[in-house]
Amino acid sequence: MTASSTDKFKLTFYHYLAFGLFMALYLQVLIGLVGEWYNDDNYSHGFLIPLVTGYLLWKKRDKLKSLISSDGANWGLVIILFGMTVFVLANAMAEYFTLRCSLIITLYGLVWYLFGRRFALEAWFELLYLFFMVPLPYVIYYTMTFPMQLFATKVTVKILTGIGMSAVQQGNIIHLPGYSLEVAEACSGLRSLISLLALGAIYARMTQNDLPRQLILFLSTIPIAIAANIFRVLFTAIGAYTISRELAEEFLHELSGMMVFIVAFIMMLIWGAIIKIGRKKA
Repeated sequence: MTASSTDKFKLTFYHYLAFGLFMALYLQVLIGLVGEWYNDDNYSHGFLIPLVTGYLLWKKRDKLKSLISSDGANWGLVIILFGMTVFVLANAMAEYFTLRCSLIITLYGLVWYLFGRRFALEAWFELLYLFFMVPLPYVIYYTMTFPMQLFATKVTVKILTGIGMSAVQQGNIIHLPGYSLEVAEACSGLRSLISLLALGAIYARMTQNDLPRQLILFLSTIPIAIAANIFRVLFTAIGAYTISRELAEEFLHELSGMMVFIVAFIMMLIWGAIIKIGRKKA
């Protein structure tokens, strides 16, 4: 974009004005988001998401500057109007998930409008990555939790019996000799799945050069997270069976929680390397 020094000053002023109005409009939404990140351990990773987006945009700042243009007014305005429509309707229905999503839609439209089509298309991943900071609706979260509890319980019992240990499933409870292990909501794996999806998206974006392989690696995060959580339940159950229930409920339970992320990340590293090897051979 070429402009005189006056045009540059006006452009900067209108950028600040537009983003100032955006922040004023969505201030209460942002306050509610931060409050939920702080109070709900399932979404404490939300604090990191804007920082990651900011870092990724800063890292490619030179390329983005070269793409700034004035060709995004029409489509940018359409996206802004769509985001604002969602904002009004979500406010009227007190639907917080949709309301928070409208924040990201409106922001993307604003970026498109102010900086142009090429800039917005280049920054699509970094801006849409902000969706990971929006908590799922509770009705969806709890609908998914119990089936995941049952699945982790069932698979763990099958593995325990397969290696010769005595274990019986009753709902989300694993009955061991002299001890019953409950696979609680926190152990369903959904909490780690949400965080690992955010991590998997970044890892896929940074390690794979084309979109199809990025999608494959990102979607692979789902079975990887589920497998890592089953390992956690299995690890705790074996500790309770072979050592003591006290150790399982205290030390092993806390240790296995950290191990979920370690095991999952190692599996992602291995799978990402395999995908890379496949690309080179192809």
